[in-house]
Amino acid sequence: MEAATFGSSQFTNISGSMVSRRRLLLKLHRNSITFKSPPKFSVRASAVGGDDSAVTLLDYGAGNVQSIRNAIRYLGLDIKDVETPEDILNAKRLIVPGVGAFAAMMDVLNNNGMAEALCTYIENDRPFLGICLGLQLLFESSEENGPVRGLGLIPGVVGRFDPLNGCRVPHIGWNALQIKKDSVILDDIANRHVYFVHSYRAVPSEENKDWVSSTCNYGIDFISSVRRGNVHAVQFHPEKSGDVGLSILRKFLLPNSSVAKKPLERKATKLAKRVIACLDVRTNDNGDLVVTKGDQYDVREQTKDNEVRNLGKPVELAGQYYQDGADEVSFLNITGFRDFPLGDLPMLQILKHTSENVFVPLTVGGGIRDFTDGNGRYYSSLEVASEYFRSGADKISIGSDAVYAAEEYLKTGVKTGKSSLEQISRVYGNQAVVVSIDPRRQYLTSEDEVGFKAVKLENLGPNGEEYAWYQCTVNGGREGRPIGAYELAKAVEELGAGEILLNCIDCDGQGKGFDIDLIKLISDAVSIPVIASSGAGTAQHFSEVFEKTNASAALAAGIFHRKEVPIESVKEHLLKQGIEVRM
Repeated sequence: MEAATFGSSQFTNISGSMVSRRRLLLKLHRNSITFKSPPKFSVRASAVGGDDSAVTLLDYGAGNVQSIRNAIRYLGLDIKDVETPEDILNAKRLIVPGVGAFAAMMDVLNNNGMAEALCTYIENDRPFLGICLGLQLLFESSEENGPVRGLGLIPGVVGRFDPLNGCRVPHIGWNALQIKKDSVILDDIANRHVYFVHSYRAVPSEENKDWVSSTCNYGIDFISSVRRGNVHAVQFHPEKSGDVGLSILRKFLLPNSSVAKKPLERKATKLAKRVIACLDVRTNDNGDLVVTKGDQYDVREQTKDNEVRNLGKPVELAGQYYQDGADEVSFLNITGFRDFPLGDLPMLQILKHTSENVFVPLTVGGGIRDFTDGNGRYYSSLEVASEYFRSGADKISIGSDAVYAAEEYLKTGVKTGKSSLEQISRVYGNQAVVVSIDPRRQYLTSEDEVGFKAVKLENLGPNGEEYAWYQCTVNGGREGRPIGAYELAKAVEELGAGEILLNCIDCDGQGKGFDIDLIKLISDAVSIPVIASSGAGTAQHFSEVFEKTNASAALAAGIFHRKEVPIESVKEHLLKQGIEVRM
């Protein structure tokens, strides 16, 4: 079926002067700006399905494009990958997703002759949908590692969010849209949350107001979507926005189809607090991959057989949590074969199968680091992360390797660019990199007893101690390191982390609530989002952490696995407390 078409009277063509100006920008771009993009970046080619029925996809090779592929196939359509500029010009409907860095994307488009073809396609009012970077590239330029020239079709410069406006950067999470004009694909979406993950944005102006179809507020109002005729682009990720996002894609790809509307329970007004389901995955003693849960990181039952605690199958549980309303699903690979990440086929298969039917963000952690295999071949952490992204991950989580990188950075003051954290964030953007911190509470009698940041405790220690510092650990909490959680958080933010997953070994599996002292300390210290983890036992624990700290999200595992507190119950409780959540 064809994508939506509209009469020419509904579309104002770009004037001849605008076309000439855009071509001049492209010429200047190629002649005066050089990029250092990874050699593996290329336009992928693996066409499936017939030309007449297929959706044409321009995959420039960075980030989780697998998600949009899965969403398109979920809607019953085939995909044709762009191989040449002619494939763009001949497309019946074209989707340009973008994950990663603006400069790298423009470099690929120019080097492969795609930029001119894209402009021609859009100027001719052909059905087009840009996603995230696919929206940003339409503007004149971006300040990301720049200035870097864009396609120049829409007036404006893409700039970075300013933390001084009271927002955490990157903008990660489910936010609300303000519809500005008839947007067609956004019909009935104004009262819903959609998923954003980006550090850069374009702002509305007199010069681009005819393009803007919706805005979103995050410190300032920024452009969340544009539309002119058959040309659409969105800053958010419909492929990661659950049923709402699938509805948007369906309206673009299958405009004549209809689907039952989900009853609106509450209007979206602002950025929602996220509720995340975490699945610790490892092999049991029989070699089966299972979801488990630790008690202060011990995942074995306290029985005669001392077997690995088995709480279900990873793909099935992830699918159930998606249906239950989880805002994200996080996998932590704690299997015995994590020592060889690229050979970790079971975990890659879990990601692939999960992402086929789960349309919210997926994070995976465990074993993402540089290593040399038994044959002496070296693999960079970037290559390892790329395998996870290609398999369906939206974000990767780094643990021990980030601790070592932070220690070295604090010792030397030098950013080498060689750590896994730096490598991955440089290519995929810091919004794709989560640092998982695993601290253990160390009690003190005075605040200045050690050389690390200490906090005054809300509840006294076992011997009446009033203070504590939080010692970071590696190797699953088995080894303490000479660095505090505060110092680590500050360092990894500077090295390129886009989010912090903040655990607490003392609270893990106890069900007595999150460590409020720790979470307040870290969420007040950094300008990137912080996910609270470890200790949730009731719905009230979620409202407590959101009311007492600046955490952007809260994560739980055991209470969801054991069905003690359903995700829906947590969200209903948060709503009653006046805390915005996605429903």
